[in-house]
Amino acid sequence: MTKNPSNHPATTSLGIKPLSEREFAQFQKLIYGKAGIYLAPVKKTLLEARLTRRIKQLGNKSFTEYLHRVVDDPEGAEMIQLLDRVATNETHFFREPRQFEFLEQEIFPRWAAQDAAGSRPRLIRVWSAGCSTGEEPYSIAMTLLDHFPPSAGWQVEILATDLSSRVLDSARKAVWPITKSMEIPHGYLKRFMLKGSGAQADNMKAGPEILSVIRFERLNLNEEIHSIAGRFDLIFCRNVLIYFDAQSRGRVIGRLLDQLAPSGYLFLGHAETLNGVTERVRSIMPTIYVHGAGPQANLAAGLYET
Repeated sequence: MTKNPSNHPATTSLGIKPLSEREFAQFQKLIYGKAGIYLAPVKKTLLEARLTRRIKQLGNKSFTEYLHRVVDDPEGAEMIQLLDRVATNETHFFREPRQFEFLEQEIFPRWAAQDAAGSRPRLIRVWSAGCSTGEEPYSIAMTLLDHFPPSAGWQVEILATDLSSRVLDSARKAVWPITKSMEIPHGYLKRFMLKGSGAQADNMKAGPEILSVIRFERLNLNEEIHSIAGRFDLIFCRNVLIYFDAQSRGRVIGRLLDQLAPSGYLFLGHAETLNGVTERVRSIMPTIYVHGAGPQANLAAGLYET
């Protein structure tokens, strides 16, 4: 009997030969070049698991055959499918609660004072970069509309982008299990969310008020950004940078900051930092940065740095 010297199964559970080190290196290079996402060697098993079912579904017989299919059409639908399976999408409503407290206690009062002094327009633009299934932009929408309602003449615009078309489809549907309602403050839940009935009794859906201020768009942060116009008062890019190496991280941050308004704020995830990445922003508390341009930046940093 011929033994398998690698102690790995001859085929996966779906009858496909396991991903080899050479194949993994090829996918690693392709994914990094296209999306800037670095797959460490420990991700080999994860990549194999996420691609096997797709390969079987397409009728391909090996990872190499599937790789050729993707490479032959690098801008096509299958490349998007591949990147969908690489992306990890975990999110919650009102994630990073300290950041929402900072918005309500520090930034919003300053904007209200600027409005009263006639020094800012009643337009607030926000970019949620890496929005996943939408909990982040919908949380931001609830918070902004509560403090700056259209009835008072305010206009709120939120752009929500992600690499994965699959999660964007889910975000646009704006339907979640009712168990997620526990993540939303009660007042916001009653005002902005609709509870399902009948066959949808176990679900909730975003109401029209927050749906109306969010636009979803597929965007690869690793590529030049051509489709986004104007500057943003707030940019949220939370738990996205952890998937990039140092070179890609610097490139992505540079593109984000090109879109951030003078004295605008950048919010990162709790495990992310810009130390050693850029001098264009200044930290005012962990995970929150203010743009270095404009007279308000130094004032904000001096007041709130901890």
